[in-house]
Amino acid sequence: MIILLTGASGFLGHEIFDTLKSEHEVITLGRSDSNNIKSDLSHEIPNLPKSDIIIHAAGKAHTIPKTPEEEKDFFQVNEEGTKNLLKGVKELPKLFVLISTVAVYGVEQGENISESYALKGVTPYALSKIKAEKVVQEWGENMGVNVLIFRLPLIAGPNPPGNLGAMIKAINGGYYFRLGNGLVRKSMVLGRDIAKVIPGLLGKSGIYNLTDGIHPSLKELDQYLASLKSKKVKNLPIRPLEIAAKIGDLVPMFPLNSYRVNKLKYSLTFSDEKARKELNWNPSPVIGNF
Repeated sequence: MIILLTGASGFLGHEIFDTLKSEHEVITLGRSDSNNIKSDLSHEIPNLPKSDIIIHAAGKAHTIPKTPEEEKDFFQVNEEGTKNLLKGVKELPKLFVLISTVAVYGVEQGENISESYALKGVTPYALSKIKAEKVVQEWGENMGVNVLIFRLPLIAGPNPPGNLGAMIKAINGGYYFRLGNGLVRKSMVLGRDIAKVIPGLLGKSGIYNLTDGIHPSLKELDQYLASLKSKKVKNLPIRPLEIAAKIGDLVPMFPLNSYRVNKLKYSLTFSDEKARKELNWNPSPVIGNF
């Protein structure tokens, strides 16, 4: 099977490429010379070859915009980049897969949030992904192409970015502190499980949350990560961290801010029941497998 993959140099894209390359012809598209097709989707319409599946994993994430220009960049990459990719499609694929995010729901706490939940995301990242989802859905309907949209939570794998990467770095460096009792739970999913399920989904369409279905607690997660490096985890009460986070709100280089503290204070889990029923989604537990 021929698979066109955008964002192969990114964390999830790299996981997808490594997982699928042995059994499929994977053509990569991105801004660097290492790609089969070099193209900056945010400003260019690429010339795409025929493929069976297009996986659009390229996008802008993991940063908090500080200027209007940085906010605009989310829409240029995530929305306009998606439009340009679709304009480059000359021969229709059997399936188009858009990698989206649970950030579109716009919630910081809750349990078993399903795909029917309203899209309340207000950050540039969330709004740009909401717009990208709409663009892809309308294109699929107009062109008669099956479209899958995966709304993903925290993605686990080797050398992850974002909050998980920051946690691993802090644990390995000996300066990680667990916030409170660590019993809050978070949805997670292994990048390679996302990759493995895609080739078997020809003929499918729809929007799906993908998680490992276990939603480990922060305590379970940090204990597992600490055990890999024979490190110990120390606890801190919440209140001092909330006060320290105020410094990070004002000083960009400070390792803590209110955004990160709030992420660690509340449970936030998403239901993958729909994917299990309709896509034969049967992932591995994150804990113990990355």
